[in-house]
Amino acid sequence: MKAVRKALTIAGSDSGAGAGIQADLKTFAALGVYGTSAITAVTAQNTVGVSQVLALHPKLVAAQIDAVIEDIGAHALKTGMLANRAIIDVVAVKVEQHRLKNLVVDPVMVATSGDLLINKNAVAALRVRLMPLAAVVTPNLPEAEQLTGRKLRSWDEIEGAARQIVEMGAKTVVIKGGHRKGPAVDLFFDGRTFHALVAPRIRTKNTHGTGCTLSAAIAAYLAKGETIERAVRAAKKYITASIRAGFPVGAGHSPVHHFYRFWKV
Repeated sequence: MKAVRKALTIAGSDSGAGAGIQADLKTFAALGVYGTSAITAVTAQNTVGVSQVLALHPKLVAAQIDAVIEDIGAHALKTGMLANRAIIDVVAVKVEQHRLKNLVVDPVMVATSGDLLINKNAVAALRVRLMPLAAVVTPNLPEAEQLTGRKLRSWDEIEGAARQIVEMGAKTVVIKGGHRKGPAVDLFFDGRTFHALVAPRIRTKNTHGTGCTLSAAIAAYLAKGETIERAVRAAKKYITASIRAGFPVGAGHSPVHHFYRFWKV
């Protein structure tokens, strides 16, 4: 019997199930990986916006990670919404303690609706504590601006930001280009070479959870033994197809279709 590949998501819960833990677990399942979770926060959220956020106690976050790793293990893991400095610190401690590999850091700061999902004092902790442990960091443009402290308008500026993020300790970085005009071009930097990952821009409102889904897909492919570059490229194809297949489930930004390969709408 073939060994089951496993991935852990450490992120917030989205009651609308389009992003966060729910999107990550859907992505893991769709890509043939057994998914586990450590919830960092609970949000009252739907396709329109976020009405409440409750961060869990860091000790409970740590206990969830311990429970999963000590019994089930993880071939890869990803982080999403880490609401404050204390949670970031404890996640970093557990990654180091358990010697976890293939960490994908999605520096979630703002929801698709525009709602802030992280305390401002937590950004520095992300830079110092978590990014040096990451195999891949996956910021969108506004998040990359927060991480680097620079405005990113031109392609040269985005490349400079990618270099800066790798200099912070991350092994590689994907700066997502969804906030730019034209084709959806993401920049992947492996520490040596820049790679432009190009996909057609899909005109749709079904984009809730795109960042969570991309980072979860990268983690899933890493868990299955792919190299970082192959995992990133495969995840880009998966999220593009998931966006294209999305369908409306609410009045705002509906989620992507994680299971487009298995059932049609």
